[in-house]
Amino acid sequence: MSIVGVIQIAVTLLLVFATAAPLGGYVFRVMEGERTLLSAIGRPVERAFYRLAGVEEGREQSWVAYAMSMLAFGVAGFLSLYVLQRLQNVLPLNPQGFDGVAPDLAFNTSLSFITNTNWQNYSGETTMSHLTQMLGLTVHNFLSAATGLATAFALIRAFSRAESKTLGNFWVDMTRATLYLLLPMAAPVSLALVALGVPQTLQGALDASTLEGAKQIISIGPVASQEAIKQLGTNGGGFFNANSAHPFENPSAWSNILEIWALLVIPFATVFAFGRAVLDQRQGRAIAIAMSIVLAAGVFAAYWAEAAGNPLLTEIGVDPAPGNMEGKEMRFGVAMTALFAAATTGTSTGAVNAMHDSFTPIGGLVPLFNMLLGCISPGGVGAGLYGSLILVVIAVFVAGLMVGRTPEYLGKKIEAREMKLAMLAILVYPLTVLGFSAASLMLKTGLDSLGNAGPHGLSEIIYAFASTTANNGSAFAGLNGNTQWFNATLGVAMFLGRFAYVVPVLALAGSFAGKKKISASSGTFPTHGLLFVGLLLGVIVVLYLLQYFPALALGPVVEHFLMQAGKTF
Repeated sequence: MSIVGVIQIAVTLLLVFATAAPLGGYVFRVMEGERTLLSAIGRPVERAFYRLAGVEEGREQSWVAYAMSMLAFGVAGFLSLYVLQRLQNVLPLNPQGFDGVAPDLAFNTSLSFITNTNWQNYSGETTMSHLTQMLGLTVHNFLSAATGLATAFALIRAFSRAESKTLGNFWVDMTRATLYLLLPMAAPVSLALVALGVPQTLQGALDASTLEGAKQIISIGPVASQEAIKQLGTNGGGFFNANSAHPFENPSAWSNILEIWALLVIPFATVFAFGRAVLDQRQGRAIAIAMSIVLAAGVFAAYWAEAAGNPLLTEIGVDPAPGNMEGKEMRFGVAMTALFAAATTGTSTGAVNAMHDSFTPIGGLVPLFNMLLGCISPGGVGAGLYGSLILVVIAVFVAGLMVGRTPEYLGKKIEAREMKLAMLAILVYPLTVLGFSAASLMLKTGLDSLGNAGPHGLSEIIYAFASTTANNGSAFAGLNGNTQWFNATLGVAMFLGRFAYVVPVLALAGSFAGKKKISASSGTFPTHGLLFVGLLLGVIVVLYLLQYFPALALGPVVEHFLMQAGKTF
């Protein structure tokens, strides 16, 4: 670890925090329908969308109607994207002449992009036509992120309102998130990426001559536009198989900083918007501080592990001075690779600028554990906030048990119904990750896809299901996911991680919205100070270590001790 590396990490995070707070105020105004600088242009377009869709802008929905609208939109998105992939060979804008996507892969990819996961069991530059990339994948990068933000604001309104039967209107929330936030931010980021060297063209490929005189086909296409929204919308994926490690997706140290900023800024801004909505900025800051501590801990744990190098490589003559550079890009270095890895898995982005499979065991444990947490530091667009608020409810309930009084948060009592719904949401992740991982380890079809045996192979399978269930989409590599078994099970994991989690969240929002607000008293546990931040962090560590410690102990922890002993499995 070096001072220069620490400064690089600190400056990038300071840029995020400096812009997230004012952006949070803008997000709040947009989602509450207040006038903004873009209203003069956006309002006529917004009203036109409502008229075409038959949506009454002022008509709010109960939590059931809100959830049904979200699910119906997800089904429509799945079917349209599935058909587009299957028929891309007969549709225009296919200069590469790609065939239609296989049914099981199209199933997996469709669920991946409607759930904000962007898990890719294919190489984008050799599988998807330009039309599929733009009309299918890039469009859902906007819409899936907007769906997450809409859900977050439904829960926010539950805490800011009293004795209300409604949570807003899903169609209105999604439209505003897309029209006033995601599109206006994606356009300048796309142009900035183009200026930094990212391609943006409808050309299919270039024929190039190498320095040795050989011929090479270089894939290009509409890369910058997809790159911008994949980061801003915490989607991940990528036009190229190598993702943000590819020089056409992430050409330089400057583009790397821009991409890290883009994937972190809206999730943190949403937390500050929460503080504005509940009329207490301290509440948003407390959650942001907890998120920042988890993020920083992951960054420096990964940086320390990778900077220390790999003893196994040192034994065969590899210079340990630059750290463990296996699978990393020299143009980014260990520090900014560690920050990217922690940020992309602390959010639900899943883009990678290095191969996580090549990290040291402890370095690889960081992105794995971030996803097992549910990507809450700071999480996906909207999803990070509502995931964190579920943990806040549990933390406040624990505090209430300790002091012997009915717990409450922001004036809303937390009773048996709320705790049942919170735990129902929390249990979706371990049941899905551990259940599917166990099945894959017991079946030959699952084991045949492994690139490594022993602890590392276990980590590959757990990582895959953690990534898809948390709607992250990054891959540990070494695992062939493009099989019928993994296309099906990983697809189901994505669906459960998104919708089986969100429905209890919306039910919880409906329960809180209908409650009266009670005034704070001398016995009310404060939820805006460092004591609460410490309690929240303690709940996070204890809750998730209890669920996953055996699996982690048999995977990266065992592999770490083997590496230190100079052995492999």
